[in-house]
Parts: sequence; C-alpha cells; structure tokens
Amino acid sequence: MIVFTPLCGSAQSTSIPSAFCYLLQIDDIRVLLDCGAPDWRLGAGESVEGEGPEGSGAQSKRLWAAYLDLLERNAPEIDLVLFTHGSLPHIGLYAYARARLGLSAPAFATLPTQALGRIAVLDDVEGWRAEVDIDNEVPEEYSGDGDVKMENGTTILRRGIATTEEVKEAFDSITTLKYSQATHLTGKLQALTLTAFSASHTLGGTLWKLRSASSGTLLYAVGLNHMKEQHLDGTGLIRPGGAGVGEGLGRPDLLITDAQRVGVNGVRRRDREEAFLDSITKTLRSSNSVLIPVDASTRVLELLVILDQHWTHAKTRAPLCLVSRTGKDCVAFVRSLMEWMGGWITREGEVPTVGRDGKKRKRRNRRDEEDIEEEDALLANMILRFRHLKIYPTPEALLADIPPSTPKVVLATPLTMSYGASRILFESFASSRNNLVMLVNIAEKGTLARSLWDRWEADQPEDSKWGKGRLGNIVHGSGKVALTINAKVPLTGAELEGYLSAEKAAKEKAAADAAAARPQLLLEADDDDEGDSEDEASDASSELAVEEELGGETGEGVTRPITEGGVGARAAGPEEDEVDATRQQLSFDIYLKGKVSRATFFKSSTGTQATRYRMFPYVEKRRRVDVWGETIDIGTWMRRGKQWEEEEETEENQEAREARKKKQEEEEAQKAPPEPPSKFITEEHVVELRCKLFFVDFEGLNDGRATKMIVPQVNPRKMILVAAETSATNELIEACGEIRSMTREISTPTVGEEIKIGEHTHSYSISIGEALFSSLKMSKFEDNEVAFVSGRITFNANSAIPVLEPAAMAVVENSTAVVLAPVRSQEHNGIIAMPPPQILPQTTLIGDLRLTALKARLSALGITADFAGEGVLICGLSQAGKEGTDNDVVSVRKMGGGRVEVEGNVSDVYYTVRRELYGLYAQVAG
Repeated sequence: MIVFTPLCGSAQSTSIPSAFCYLLQIDDIRVLLDCGAPDWRLGAGESVEGEGPEGSGAQSKRLWAAYLDLLERNAPEIDLVLFTHGSLPHIGLYAYARARLGLSAPAFATLPTQALGRIAVLDDVEGWRAEVDIDNEVPEEYSGDGDVKMENGTTILRRGIATTEEVKEAFDSITTLKYSQATHLTGKLQALTLTAFSASHTLGGTLWKLRSASSGTLLYAVGLNHMKEQHLDGTGLIRPGGAGVGEGLGRPDLLITDAQRVGVNGVRRRDREEAFLDSITKTLRSSNSVLIPVDASTRVLELLVILDQHWTHAKTRAPLCLVSRTGKDCVAFVRSLMEWMGGWITREGEVPTVGRDGKKRKRRNRRDEEDIEEEDALLANMILRFRHLKIYPTPEALLADIPPSTPKVVLATPLTMSYGASRILFESFASSRNNLVMLVNIAEKGTLARSLWDRWEADQPEDSKWGKGRLGNIVHGSGKVALTINAKVPLTGAELEGYLSAEKAAKEKAAADAAAARPQLLLEADDDDEGDSEDEASDASSELAVEEELGGETGEGVTRPITEGGVGARAAGPEEDEVDATRQQLSFDIYLKGKVSRATFFKSSTGTQATRYRMFPYVEKRRRVDVWGETIDIGTWMRRGKQWEEEEETEENQEAREARKKKQEEEEAQKAPPEPPSKFITEEHVVELRCKLFFVDFEGLNDGRATKMIVPQVNPRKMILVAAETSATNELIEACGEIRSMTREISTPTVGEEIKIGEHTHSYSISIGEALFSSLKMSKFEDNEVAFVSGRITFNANSAIPVLEPAAMAVVENSTAVVLAPVRSQEHNGIIAMPPPQILPQTTLIGDLRLTALKARLSALGITADFAGEGVLICGLSQAGKEGTDNDVVSVRKMGGGRVEVEGNVSDVYYTVRRELYGLYAQVAG
C-alpha cells in the first residue's frame, strides 16, 4: 500500500508554493521527497505606496510553523531522502532537519544537486546570520512548537536556519548518483530500486523512478523543463523532438508531478533573451545601472552564460558583477561539471552567438569534424570562465571597487530580496529614475520581490499580463516602499568600552576559578592510576624512608638523613635545628601529586614524627606499552625528518621553498580575521520607488501547453498533483478528463492530508521452487523479465513462506499418485471415448505499442515507414533504397481495447514488420 502526505506545497494552495516537501510511504518504508525551505522573513512583506503588507503574512507564518511541526514529528521515522534540485525550495531545510529535527536517514541526489545545494544553503545561512542573531532569537525555555509571545507583545517564530558547520556535515552525508544508474538499496530498503533521470530546469535536476516489488513503478517528477536552454538539455522524460516518452518512464503505476504553471502560456526563449538583453543595453547606454535579483547557484548559471556571451560579442565595457557570499565557489565548481551540461555549450558544428542588437545568430563551421570539436570545447571552456564577470562577497566590497555612479549590471542574491545584497542594493538603485530592476522569477507572496512584481503586473495592458503568451512592458515605479533593514554593526564608544570591561571581568573570573580548582585537580590526578601495577606500589612503599649512606672505602657506615632541601641540600647538624623546625612548617603541596602530599606518606626511620620533603615540580612520564612493545613517539621522528629536509635544501630548490612560503602566506591571508565586537540592529527605511521595473521569465519550467502534452504521453495509472494553485490544478484535471485513455484516479491532497493508494490490495510473499523456476521462459519487459507461472502452493514446516511448485510434483508429494483410468463410453460397447479436448495456452503480449519505436526499428532494417493519419503506420514504401510495389505495403493500425491490426499481402516485408512488432512486447504464454 502507498500512503502520500504533503508536508508543504500542496495542489490546493492559494499562491505559488515556494517549498517542496512530501512524505511517501511504500509498505513500511517512509521516503521524504525533497526538503525545501520557505522565505524566512515569513510574510513580513513590504508595502508599496500605502498598500500595506499583503494579508498572506500571518497566514504564511502559520503555514511555515505547521510545516516545521509536521517535519519534526515525522523526521525520526524517515528511512530515505531524495532530492530533485539544488535550489532552496527543494533542499534548503535539509541541514536544519538533519541537525535539529532528528532526520538521520540516508539521502540521495546527483552530484550537481548536492554541490549546488550546498552552495545555495551556505549563502542563505551566512546571509541570515550576518543580519539576525538567529541563535539568541528564540528564548532557551522555548519548547519548539509554534510561535513565542514575548513580554513586549511581539511574536517570534523559529526559523529553520542551521550553522555553516551543520550545513557542511549534512551535505557531506548525501550519496551522489549518475543519471540512469539503477541503485539497489540494502537493509530495510532492499525492496526499492532507485533510478535518476534528467529533469532539466537546474544543473543535475532529477526526476526519480522508484520500483517496488509490491507497489510497482512510481515516478516523482517536479520542476521539469522540456526546452533546451543555453547550458541544459530538455528533460529525459520526453524524447528529443517530442517523439514519445523516455525509455522505461512510460505508464508508471503512480505519477507524482506538479501543476504550478498549467495556466501559463509561455514566450519563446529567443524572444525572452532578446528582450532581456535589449533592456539591459538601453539602460547602460543611458548611463544607468541594472539590478537583477538571482538565486545563489542554479538558475543564475543560465543568466551568467547569456550575459557573458553578450559581453564578449557586443564588446560591452560596463562592469558585470555578481554579489554573492558563495559566488566564487559556485563559478569555480561549475567548470568541473561539463559532463552534466547540455544546450549549445556541448553542441557540435553549430555555435549560436548574440550580436550587438541582442538577436541570436548561428555560425556554421565547414571544417573537419576534429576542428569543430576542438573549437566547441575551447569555446565552452571560455564561456564557463566568465572572463567579464567580477564577483564580490558583499555590497560593501562592490561599492568600494566600483563607484555608485558607474553604469553596471549587478546580479545579487537572494532572489526574494528579503535580506542580503539584493535588498541592500535595491535601496540605492530604487531612488534613481532611470535605473532598472530586472525580475527573472516570481517570488513568494509577502516578499519584496513579489511586491515589485505585483506592481509591474498591475501596470500591464490586459493582453500583455503574465501568462498570456506575450512579453510585458517596462514600467516606471512610483510611490514609496517601506523596508525593514537588519544589520550587524561594530560596537563603538561607551558600548565598546562596556563590552571590553565585561569581557575582561569574565576572563579574570574564569582565571581565578581555574587557579582555585588547579590544586584539587593536581591532588586527584593520580587517583585513577592506583593499582595499575603492583610493582609500582611496592617501589613506592620501599622509598618511605629516604636515607643517604655516607662512607666509602673506610668502612664507616654513617647514616645521615636528608633535609627538606632535597637535592643539593647540606647535611643537617645541631646548629640547624631551629632552621629545620621552621622548614617543617612550610607546605609545598602544590608540587606533589596524589598521596605523595599526605603527611603519613614519608616517614622517618628513627622517630614517630612524620617528615615532609619539598620536591621539584616534576612528573615522570610512564612508558606506554602494548602487545608489540613500547610505543613510538611519531612526533619526534616527524620533527627530526622536517629538520633534515630543511638542512638538505640548497640553492637549487630555493624557488620551491619561496613558492611554498608564498602559498602559506596566502592561506594565512585568506583566514578570516577575528570579528570585532558587534551588535544586531533593525531599522525601518522608507524608499522612494523611482526606478524602472521589468519582468522576463527565466525560471526554466514547463508552461501549461507542455504540461498538458507530456502528462497524457506518460499515461500513468494513478496520478497525484502537488505544488500548484487551486485554479491550475482544476485546469489540468479538466484537460486530462478530455482524453479517453487518461486515468480518472487523480488525487490533489492538502497539507497534512493522507492519500492511500492500493488500500484494498493485499500482497503476499511466496517462494518459487527450483524445479518450477528452471522451467520458466522469461521475456524481457523494460527493466524486468516476466513469465507466466502455474503451480500449486505447498507449505514447509521449516519455513513460514509458502513455496510454489509444479502442480504434478505437488500432487505426488501430498498424496499417492493419481492414475486416471480410461473412460469407457456406456453408449458404445467396448469403444474408448475420446479424451476431452485440451485448451492450448494463449500468448499474452505485455507492453505499450509506440508506433514511433516501430518506425525506428524498421528504419534500421532499411524499411521505410510513414504515418498516414492518426494511429496508422504505412510500411514498405521502399526497401533498401529500391522502390517497392503495392504488394510490399503493410499497414499497422492501433485499434481500441488494446488491439493492433497488421494488414498487407504475404511477403518478406509483412513477416519482417510482424516480427519487429512482436519484438516490442514481452510475450508470455499461459
């Protein structure tokens, strides 16, 4: 049985969901599909000209609180985690859930998804922690459920923001897979087989295929894009050119997909890129700047490729800047992911360029294939170097290098403009009338980016509004925007002096406490070592009387006690009695360890008065011995080896020594300097919105037309819709209802609602006997082999699992052999009647006929085939380059009810077509 529960991002949302997280239970295995993070400003939206924050603010807070509570309750019981994309809506909350919510299940993703997800989450975590005191935001006594009411009446909601160490540890634990790599899990998950396929939309984007012996094939496909882009190919769910579904992905038992853009008619990619570059070029020529809010790692790559290519061919001199805390890591790592890329970067023989006017052209090469491949590889490497791009970690670094008045294009994170560089830079960009704020995605409601998009959408003509299939117009902003700016500023003046004084007092108190505790620690240091060796105890007891024998060759054995002076002290005499009495009062316990400091430890050999001795603060190190003997101090040899290496260095390796020294200096310079004392502040700013606004869709997702075309081709037996507004969900259901062959079992659960599939289906475990298994004739079907089985169930006393054996063998084992006597007819004397007729086994064909696949198989054999109407394939028009006759023409027609009709004269072409047609199915006789 399958149970599906949306934790966030249902198909009945009031707005476009910004986080994906779903719980899928297959029998007793619980799988978490994605673990996305919302915008943590949580609905504290910005008002534009008195419009006020949208009413979704408080609602967003309740939704995110419910999301965290649902995830916290289910996280400890999850057995497997799968990620589809490396963006915050799909993977942003994983580190927090793993570190704070008890999520410890193994996680799987592709290599780019893991790497880009790490970069995106680190940028998000570092950005928030640079502005908000996350760790001290919620009181310690807070139980972790819902909102917190403070004394001043404000409400604090916990934010799922991990630390940088937790992020690195979490993403290091993810297991990376390649596309089309079937992974057989072990342990409790051994009933599942995972296979990743390309979803496009992001680099390494994945749609997951799960195979279960009891539940069949499940397909989780969200965030798809069938269109080829600059650095990505289309999704693997559809064959290139729309020629059917990808191999092994058709007709799943359950399809889980999103419907968030069903009501959108997209614009051609060429038109979008031209409008994007034209608006940037005009703004720069008017000596103004462009601000583009972007994400930290995924969709920003498409924009960087387009802009860097345009800068190269248009010879633009204006600075192209990326402001992101993880921008350098992202750009550096992407260069190692060439094998995961597609688009024109890996296209052979044809290199598109963008001219000065922004229009795309194609330069066709007429040289040898080797030269073409070398040029394509060189051009791809040049593009991925982003030679025109300048990367800055903070807005302060940008403004320190480039004056605010210099025309420039700035890509800044985050996409929602809720915090960080994009929010800070917007404050300076918005006040200039001719500056341009370019929006490339539709953000979540309640964010600054969404407020600006709503303003742009409201000023568009009716036929140019979003989703109508046309590009909008640039609009001039007006009114005011109220911004809440969080910042971390250094302490100054009296605050700094007070902080330093408090820090000094705390250090002095800690030092005093440590000094007070040190004697006790020294006294108890050897308590745990008592009884380690009986020999050591006996040696200690033998030294209770310390004497020094004087004499020598004269034979006078005079014994004289040693004074407290210890080593080097003079012998005690009568004139020193008073001095000795004074010394006996002194205490040097601080130098002694364990029982040595006790008065009864050292005893005089002549009197009852205990004598105490001063000792040097020396602790003898015991030799460590294992089964192989005394252990070796490796550090000593390493230091000696390093010394030898330095001595052997001569003038010949002087350059190497200098290079190593320079590298060490660079590493030390890269280390972050100690952070000065600082505090977190919150300021309310009112910004005059005078800049221009423009929106061009670069989200890289299927539009409504593509979704309505792809889903019927996949043709699932059951389907669950997620991550969509209610209107888009209903529109897709209506479109599927108009297709006769499409399933009617479509579910649209809300957040927290359980959908049970196969509830009335019972599955049992059974073992096939060796005799029966050896007689099976297996036929290959997709990734499996199937056969018809007929037998009798037997039970073994040594096993709880029944065994399926051949029927004849089962009869012999359970009873005596049954001999059927010949049946004599009563009506015909002495004549044996004919035995009843036996029904021959029928052959069952398993699979789905794809005429396009049949056409491809026939073309490989030299038989041409063309479509003549819907569902009819005409084969044999010519064979091996020769014109055929009418007798060689064979038609293949798909009929209703799973029937296929092959019509034609008896000829070689007919038998070839029939053989190839049967080859598309798995034939099972039973």
